[in-house]
Amino acid sequence: MATNTDELRATVRERYGNAAKQVIKGKPEGGDDGTGWGCCTPSGTDPITKDLYSISETGKLPGNAVLASLGCGNPTALAELALGETVLDLGSGGGIDVLLSARRVGSSGKAYGLDMTDEMLELARANQKEAGVENVEFLKGEIENIPLPDNSIDVIISNCVINLSTDKPRALAEAFRVLRPGGRFAVSDIVVRGEMDEYIRKSAELWIGCIAGALEEKQYVQYLEEAGFENVDIEPVRIYDRDDAQAIVAELGPEGAAIADLAADKFMSAFVRATKPVPETPHRDISTPSSPHPQTTSSLFTKYSAPVYTVAAAVMRRKTSAKGLARTP
Repeated sequence: MATNTDELRATVRERYGNAAKQVIKGKPEGGDDGTGWGCCTPSGTDPITKDLYSISETGKLPGNAVLASLGCGNPTALAELALGETVLDLGSGGGIDVLLSARRVGSSGKAYGLDMTDEMLELARANQKEAGVENVEFLKGEIENIPLPDNSIDVIISNCVINLSTDKPRALAEAFRVLRPGGRFAVSDIVVRGEMDEYIRKSAELWIGCIAGALEEKQYVQYLEEAGFENVDIEPVRIYDRDDAQAIVAELGPEGAAIADLAADKFMSAFVRATKPVPETPHRDISTPSSPHPQTTSSLFTKYSAPVYTVAAAVMRRKTSAKGLARTP
């Protein structure tokens, strides 16, 4: 069992790197040792990952991109992406959500994928090449240290990855940093409903499987708001009952039954939304004169009107004088 942050991160990297290798080998059901990949597996029967994408979406993608989908939702369908936007997928895996996003934002937009696993990046780039999508770039890095500049992204998506982070406040702060003002945070994730049993929380296997590292709803909201986000909303997509929980922990054997009882109705896949505020523009008080020598309306009227009346009076005097001269015999 992993006992600290570095070991957990290494275990996650190893497990998902192995997942990419198995997809490439054509063994999407699990590893060479007969074990699965945790709850987020593409077996087709897993209650978290099954039936997330429509045929119209997956039909245009490379088969390996679909097989390597280890998520718990479909953030691209819910993020309301627009043409010309720049999107970042945190923990992009085999690239399915990056490729879907790239098509939604069009050639004038761009989609980045960030992953810490070399094997997943290799698979994702191969899928990009096969799909013939050019407005995509896959980056190596951790979501706690995003290798992109401040205020450079319009929309951040992620699919069942924030829960894997060993430093979630840092990951959310990084997401906030790279978003432009007004940018949107739109991720699918596993969220805890109420308190989580301590036994589950301490299980490295269940951490890898998307459960042990999941945040409780109120804590998720708190972390997002502390990072600076506003308009935070967590929308349940599916609540996992005991049968679902049993399927998730099936590989743990007899121990899994006890865990399933503890986990029933405690976890859900959810769509998490938030926005980065737009700084308020200072408003100049229009009643305050900007000129160093302000003038009132009456003074302006006097200044520009007086000469007009003076000229008019002079003209009238000349006309009167001319008439008087004309009457003189």
